[in-house]
Amino acid sequence: MLNALRAWRERGWVVIDAAAYTHAWSQYGGSVATHPHVVERLAALAEIPVRYLGWEAEGRVVAALPCWGRHLALSKQVLKRQGRRGLFDLGNAEVILPVAEGTQVPMRQRARYVSQLNATCFTTLTQQRDGLALARAPEDYTKKFRYNQRREQRMLEEAGGVLRPVHDFSAEQLADMYAELFFRRWQCAAPGKERLAEVFALLREFMTGFMAEIDSEPVAIQILYKVQAPRWVSLEYVNGGVDPQSRQFSPGSVLSFVNTQSEWEAARALGKPLRYSFGRADREYKGRWCHSVPVYQV
Repeated sequence: MLNALRAWRERGWVVIDAAAYTHAWSQYGGSVATHPHVVERLAALAEIPVRYLGWEAEGRVVAALPCWGRHLALSKQVLKRQGRRGLFDLGNAEVILPVAEGTQVPMRQRARYVSQLNATCFTTLTQQRDGLALARAPEDYTKKFRYNQRREQRMLEEAGGVLRPVHDFSAEQLADMYAELFFRRWQCAAPGKERLAEVFALLREFMTGFMAEIDSEPVAIQILYKVQAPRWVSLEYVNGGVDPQSRQFSPGSVLSFVNTQSEWEAARALGKPLRYSFGRADREYKGRWCHSVPVYQV
């Protein structure tokens, strides 16, 4: 019965290897959540094998999927079912799958937050009720908004605040800072706290952004992962932590401003658009930084 269901779900698709999936991603692009190294490393951490599928046309792979059974790989539902809930945290990441322009194929694996970039490529997608929050371009903020953000940054710096690149720190240091600041902000443990240092070490090359400290004490951090696709840059703002006692200096807001500005500048230097995702468009503060775009599911 299970084999029959898999045969139905995968009809039209063929099994490919990890190298073929990597080649498809490098040709057609994708996002943080579908990057070959991210998928491979986190799946290995979870000890759940990945089954790669490809759709072939004229002798070449024109679409590819990393799968955990009937779900896309790295699925929260699969982690939960396997007793590994919260093993790692990618938030509600935008899912951009590698597919050639003009391709239209069915995808029958369960998935959520599939990008608008894939909307015309997979014929089985339906639009979700909730949208995805993508950071606005710098020029899309009002002059007053930009002035207020620079003023907050200046106030933080005048109070002894310093912004430091996350690459100044080891994976273990970042895990300790993030876990502590997350707890101070929410009074609960950060998702995947037990394996944070290990996850950060695995994804170290993809981490980006700054952290804020006052008098050498961490006061705010944001967990950002970035990958570069052929035609765009994909960045996920997964989560963050802020010391409530520093709230008068708005370090979280300062980080959002500095991180978004610097990442837009870096992407434009490459001549590529930036897809800077804040995850699900479900919070009022995201409306200040982002515009909401449609996302899709199977």
